[in-house]
Amino acid sequence: MGKLFKKCGRLSVFILKRDAIRLVLWVVGIAAVTLSVPPAFQELYPAQEQRDAMAETMRNPAMTAMVGPGDLQHYSIGAMTSHQMILLTAVAVAIMNILLAVRFTRAEEEAGMTEMIRSRPVGRLASLASAVVVLLVVNVVLALVIWLGLFSLGIESIGMQGAFLYGAALGAVGLFFAGISVVSAQLAESARGATTLSMLVLVVTYFVRAAGDVADSGLSWLSPFGWVTKVQPFSVNNGWPIVLLVLSALVVLTVAAVLQSKRDVGAGFIPARPGRTRASASLTNPFGLVWRLQRTGTIIWAIGLVVLGISYGSVMGDLESFFDGNELLANMLAGDSNLSVAEQFLPMLMLVMAFIATIPSVLAVQKIVSEERNGRIDHVLGRRISRTKLVLSYIGFSVMVGIVMNSLAATGLWLASQSVMTEPFTFATVIGASAIYIPAIVIMIALAVVVIGIVPKAGSLIWLYIVYAFITLYLGSLFQIPEWATRLSPYGWVPEWPTVAMDWTAEIGLLVVAILLGAVGVAGYRKRDIG
Repeated sequence: MGKLFKKCGRLSVFILKRDAIRLVLWVVGIAAVTLSVPPAFQELYPAQEQRDAMAETMRNPAMTAMVGPGDLQHYSIGAMTSHQMILLTAVAVAIMNILLAVRFTRAEEEAGMTEMIRSRPVGRLASLASAVVVLLVVNVVLALVIWLGLFSLGIESIGMQGAFLYGAALGAVGLFFAGISVVSAQLAESARGATTLSMLVLVVTYFVRAAGDVADSGLSWLSPFGWVTKVQPFSVNNGWPIVLLVLSALVVLTVAAVLQSKRDVGAGFIPARPGRTRASASLTNPFGLVWRLQRTGTIIWAIGLVVLGISYGSVMGDLESFFDGNELLANMLAGDSNLSVAEQFLPMLMLVMAFIATIPSVLAVQKIVSEERNGRIDHVLGRRISRTKLVLSYIGFSVMVGIVMNSLAATGLWLASQSVMTEPFTFATVIGASAIYIPAIVIMIALAVVVIGIVPKAGSLIWLYIVYAFITLYLGSLFQIPEWATRLSPYGWVPEWPTVAMDWTAEIGLLVVAILLGAVGVAGYRKRDIG
């Protein structure tokens, strides 16, 4: 047995040294956001009456679907933090583990690094085990930092036990999704396929949890996110779901080890379908090639955005009674108070969906970097295709993805709202409120192109910027973030139409900035060395 894991420790140290900055940024970023929330809540809601008012605003199917159930009867600062943040943070931790696990396993195998390592005197399972060890260390460190950080805040309702369970729940769900990703790496033949499978599991389990929580049924017990919400730190303090998460993670990791021992390097248990004997006409140009490479992932994202829009639209009919008489929540609505609550709430929903639509858009343009890293771009540029034409094909495809994803989410919201609202939105209103965020999405794509053209190894910086933009805008009113901070992202310049007048100057200005940034990125890509 020891021979299977020979040199595992040395490989683990190698991964930690190589990706130290990446790992630290993930841990510090998640921990910083987590630890900033309780003090903000304490400042905004110092009296129990104010916290009780907030609890009333959370008694809504939409909020339950988004953040899960909570202890609304005893809504202390700790209970509020746990209710509103633990599930969203768990999703972020799951994404971190998915990206890292695929990077440490299938991506290295796809790049030929695993084959090179296996040519040395190392165990058959050493590469897999080293990746798991690093992921275990990352999740344990994250859990410890959050545990000690929360307790050190000195807030009365945030005790040692609750803080420990909060951190342990996040670490456990991270380890579970690390296991899911490692299994996906055995099933798929590419890093892209492994990431897609893992993200699909994340999306499905999140919606299973949402459906179970809204219906108050046992369905949420089928989802790891449902187990996270059952912990309820700082109120119920139920530790058994964490044990369930850890045991499930061990089972999944054991399955991954068994699968790894039975397959050849570079192979996957889900074989790629044989392609056509002759290429289709679409593959005669770079844009068609880009679409073919990203077709499956794009379709999955499209389905997810439609489902997201439908889930938001299905609760639009309850908003009037939900907001009625609640002064605290009414102050969070933007625009003309003579408009309906649904119309005032629409810009916030459009903002959230625009942020989510940005993710596949940026991923689409960043694919050129992974193709370059794996040496496949050379085959394309070796033909009569210029760098400019190639990078413009990726840019054009990613812009198309952003427009389509944003529009699909809006269409899903409109379709669902038709059956639940007494005075439903017109299709033009919903699509218009969605379309005004397209220039902001295009700027994010252009910024990604600038990074690709100048410092391709710093691709993670764009994700930090997206997280910053989301926090400042989505949580801006909650944390009383100044307007200048929100204006540091392109989304902060988008008018909250239809609650306020349309600002065409801002929209055109965003498009101009996007074009200029895109030109800088293309120029940089033309001049820098490939590989």
